[in-house]
Amino acid sequence: MAKVDSGNGGSRQLECDVLVVGGGINGAGIARDAAGRGLRVILCDKDDLGAHTSSSSSKLIHGGLRYLEHREFGLVRKALAERELLLRSAPHIMRPLRFVMPHAAGQRPAWLIRAGLFLYDHLAPREFLPRSSVVDLASHCAGAPLTPAFTRGFAYSDGWVDDARLVVLNAMDAHERGATVLTYTRAGAFERHAHHWTATLVRGATSEQVRARCLVNAAGPWAGRLAQVATGAAPARRLRLVKGSHIVVPRLFDHDHAYIFQHPDGRIVFALPYEGAFTLIGTTDVEFHGDPDSVTIGGPETVYLCELANRYFRRQVHPSDVVWSYSGVRPLLEDDAASAAAATRDYLLAHDTAGAPLLSVLGGKITTYRKLAEQAVDWIAPALAVQRPAWTASALLPGGDLFGTTPSSRGVLEFDHWVAAFQRRHDWLPPALALRWARAYGTRVDTLLGHASCIGALGDEVAPGLYAAELRYLLQHEWATCSADILWRRSKLGLHLPPGCADGIDAWIAAQHRPAGSVAVAEPA
Repeated sequence: MAKVDSGNGGSRQLECDVLVVGGGINGAGIARDAAGRGLRVILCDKDDLGAHTSSSSSKLIHGGLRYLEHREFGLVRKALAERELLLRSAPHIMRPLRFVMPHAAGQRPAWLIRAGLFLYDHLAPREFLPRSSVVDLASHCAGAPLTPAFTRGFAYSDGWVDDARLVVLNAMDAHERGATVLTYTRAGAFERHAHHWTATLVRGATSEQVRARCLVNAAGPWAGRLAQVATGAAPARRLRLVKGSHIVVPRLFDHDHAYIFQHPDGRIVFALPYEGAFTLIGTTDVEFHGDPDSVTIGGPETVYLCELANRYFRRQVHPSDVVWSYSGVRPLLEDDAASAAAATRDYLLAHDTAGAPLLSVLGGKITTYRKLAEQAVDWIAPALAVQRPAWTASALLPGGDLFGTTPSSRGVLEFDHWVAAFQRRHDWLPPALALRWARAYGTRVDTLLGHASCIGALGDEVAPGLYAAELRYLLQHEWATCSADILWRRSKLGLHLPPGCADGIDAWIAAQHRPAGSVAVAEPA
């Protein structure tokens, strides 16, 4: 826990070993690892946890099959080694996913795909994910939604993840190990000294000083800017900002497989089953030179994704069918690749010891976040004279202890059995709600439920299927502050609820912070 020093004049100053700026997946992962090694950690973000790039991914835990084409064998091996480890750590928010790649004349040769899949199967050990195979689309369930041109394909395994919840779970674990987590808190006014940093943390109209022995720059697309502000110099490696956009349309297929499509321009796009009633299609790769705070999908990107889907699916989609879209800016390492799609997805940890230590995180992807964090703290801890070993490879994330406290394949392979047992214990819960809670919270659903034994004990139904008990849990344990945090990051209920629900949720949250006995006064029109 960060130490609070009142100082000689009574002003409040926080003290910590490590100040992590950036509450995306890399920052949250580093905060978790560092706190678990006994370091005093403060994690702050100017917005919500995972509000930007880390909640705007393709939702995949994968080795990166297409990276083999660019000879990034080291990155693929590293990601594949992490894939099953991550699935075991949080089987409630992650699950195996089987991908089908339809094949037709004019695409990458079949022999090349088979060779790539052979490498993909063997670059790292696997415990429970099945190997790749050839698929007869005329008889396979994945063939029915496709146009008749596609009669054969290939299948392989990777994983799916609720990316925004993965960030939150890492922050929760960090907090439970002593870290202070500050959302909607901007860090600035950095001063570097020989053995410590000072910075100002600003939240709303309040500010406080923090003194940290080490500064971690995990600001994602803002990492270059933060390094410049903190030290007066840009990082040694430049970042290439690339916008990736996704669209969500009504469900295009009924089975539980995903698709990986080859486009004539050489790009790869995924079509994933999403939130039961939808299909997620993405992503694009567009060079980005604007403000990452205001990134949105462009019209040409929407058309591109629709046209690509229409090359494969019988059911045609149009921009007017898009029910939701999102965009994120990926901070990729500049490597002089000819196109954004070919730019490396590997990461670099930039160490700066010209004074108190500074670590800047450049690049990276969700699948390798845990390894990145481990390597980061392997450097930070000795720099601060702390000698504690790495630990996260054999640890569960909050809610992942379905069958004990040690990660195992059982949580992945027997998750449905765990859900069924949960539903039997709480047969008064509507089945759809019980399943959603099991998927979102795992064993932490017991904290959410408390002593409730009937639907009425959950409190007001603030929005359809969203009860006061869940809202209180999110506010008290997951740093949710508003409807956007809840509907689009802690959950994807925003896709399912009718218009106007967000206002009702915000009104309910505001009422929780209103002093007892006070009366709300309407603002003048």
